[in-house]
Amino acid sequence: MTTLVTFHAHPDDECILCGGVMRKAAEDGHRVVLVVATRGERGEIPPGLLAEGETLAERRVRETLAAAEVLGAARVEFLGYTDSGMMGDAANDEPGSFWTAPVEEAAEKLAAILREEDAEILTCYDDNGGYGHPDHIQVHRVGMRAAELAGTPRVFQATTDRDHLRRGMTELAEANPGSPMPSEEEMAAVGKPEGEITTRVDVTPWLEYKRRAMRAHPSQISEQSFFLAMPDEAFRYAFGTEWFIRVGEEPGVVTDDLLK
Repeated sequence: MTTLVTFHAHPDDECILCGGVMRKAAEDGHRVVLVVATRGERGEIPPGLLAEGETLAERRVRETLAAAEVLGAARVEFLGYTDSGMMGDAANDEPGSFWTAPVEEAAEKLAAILREEDAEILTCYDDNGGYGHPDHIQVHRVGMRAAELAGTPRVFQATTDRDHLRRGMTELAEANPGSPMPSEEEMAAVGKPEGEITTRVDVTPWLEYKRRAMRAHPSQISEQSFFLAMPDEAFRYAFGTEWFIRVGEEPGVVTDDLLK
């Protein structure tokens, strides 16, 4: 049995980026541990969602626990930092935000879990945090340092295949003339080029679990959201593969599993 620790910035990131890998690992008999840096306090709140006296942070913790159960996580931990908001927000610099946390301090918190679990594999994010969110960039910095401190042997940076996304957007535009297309500048801010990706995991057998985990986060992912409203075929294209860059692996050598 291998222990996989998967590290994320906010509640719901886990199901979007690594949900298939988590469920696959659990079904294959491995131990899955989910670590979340913040409780997602800066998320938008749908009207009437929260109960009287309930905070968004409290709700998102419960949602994370529900999603983790769907995905097969045996343990869930929060590092205790607050959501930093989008890049450039005033919240970036507030005391206690993840973005302002000393990397060494936060990395030691994560490293303690890695040591306790004798983890063989850690997932974090690529160096741009997937799309430039400050907390996601910090997940990369903290995750990489924590793996060094704990001596975790295999580290995978979760990312998006930018070229795959571009092909999908082009096909959509061709099938729906006049539909908006992201600019090249916008595309360049998302994920990594295909040639930098080392690990491509087909998670289509676990897509229903990814969708169920997304539905466990109704405070952020409604039935009308981009994630849940798309047709099955489009959902399969967008979320049926999970991409990673294995630290220390030469680009161009693509494997199909984290746990082999």
